[in-house]
Amino acid sequence: MKQLIGILFIGMASLAYSQETPSLMDTEVASVAVVANKIDIDYAKIALKRSKNKDILDFARRMVEDHNAVIAQAAALVKKLGVNPKDNAVSQSLLDAADKTMSELQKTRKKAFDKAYISNEVSYHKAVIAAINDLLIPETENDELRELLQAVIPALEAHLGHAEMVLQKVNS
Repeated sequence: MKQLIGILFIGMASLAYSQETPSLMDTEVASVAVVANKIDIDYAKIALKRSKNKDILDFARRMVEDHNAVIAQAAALVKKLGVNPKDNAVSQSLLDAADKTMSELQKTRKKAFDKAYISNEVSYHKAVIAAINDLLIPETENDELRELLQAVIPALEAHLGHAEMVLQKVNS
């Protein structure tokens, strides 16, 4: 599990705390936001297949629902603005780290899965919140995109709190 969390932090920490913060256009910021949401949906889908724990399943369902809603908001905004999210090094870095994390989650023994999944969710939400605050919002020029990013933070913080509560239950 330490390896799983390590993979995640490498990807997200390079995003949020790089000494050379990448310069992103709004279309690239939109791509990173959509990719980050899709990744958490993919993690949740693994949990929905592998876990039998009610708290884990409820949390995973919430992640699918909430992150799909954010993607829909982002899609509506980029359509309104007449732009398409543009793939970039940051979104690719996220996808590469997510592939490794998903592989590790798939390999995790059933007995250890719930703890691995929910620990990853705690770490992932902390990293995404930091990346939004420290990279995406400062790089965003469009006011509506910035407002969308700012509006998502309270939901992510609520997800983090929920994940921490589930982790406490799983650990006890």
